[in-house]
Amino acid sequence: MAANRISGVFSARTEGSVGTGTTTRQSVQKTYWFAEEQNTGALEVQPLNSNNVPSGPKMTIERDKFLDNYHPEPEYYAEVVRPSMDALNGSIKRGEGHRANGESYSAEYEFGHAIDVDEENVRANFGLGLTYLERGETSRAEDVFRRLVGIEAIYEPQHKHLFNDFGINLRRNGMIEQALEYYHKAEEISKHDENLCLNIARAYYEKGSFDSCIKYIKKSLKLNPELEEGIMFWSYLKGIGYISEDEDNLRIDVDAFEKKQKKDGPIIDLEIDF
Repeated sequence: MAANRISGVFSARTEGSVGTGTTTRQSVQKTYWFAEEQNTGALEVQPLNSNNVPSGPKMTIERDKFLDNYHPEPEYYAEVVRPSMDALNGSIKRGEGHRANGESYSAEYEFGHAIDVDEENVRANFGLGLTYLERGETSRAEDVFRRLVGIEAIYEPQHKHLFNDFGINLRRNGMIEQALEYYHKAEEISKHDENLCLNIARAYYEKGSFDSCIKYIKKSLKLNPELEEGIMFWSYLKGIGYISEDEDNLRIDVDAFEKKQKKDGPIIDLEIDF
């Protein structure tokens, strides 16, 4: 981020009335926000929670309006908010390290601590959910899943890898309906993602809903006709009789693809996730 861009903690004051009738009096409420200037010049602001970390929905405010209504709080940021954010990120990093090393109970502790500080933290919730799924604890994973689907930030590009891991693990644990709910929520936000469409197709395949599976493979390949995993999946379904010659209207040169596979080696099979 450029040095002259606005970033840090700011306060805003809201005036209101307290009481009724002759006891009515004016009050001023002070709230704290974490703000970052975007490439457009507008400011993205997020409220601080009771643990002094940014949490919850973000808003975008035009620069002039922001400067008129928000006031810098550099000392509060340096002395309170930054240490709280560093401690939260430390817990998440330790949790991710424990999970990578197969230390699931230590990972659970760190992710749980992070969620106590920020209930809507995306990385912590993904980490805890993946930890439960890897242990086969589907009922506890279901609780995390319910919290995750209500956090819109999970669908932001920086979380794509975690998002995909979680969806794959939901499906592997037999939580097909949850995986589909999760993917369709993402589809509302990102309608033109060929990999997301392919993930939806795979979930429908495992559910046994082959019409829906074929629909989403088609959608994926229309978005990206050269998507090798999609071509492979289409070829597989056609080979086992789920796609008739009349339905095969994508004009995919499967023969050319299979020749390429023989030359380069297979890139995928249906035991490997798309």
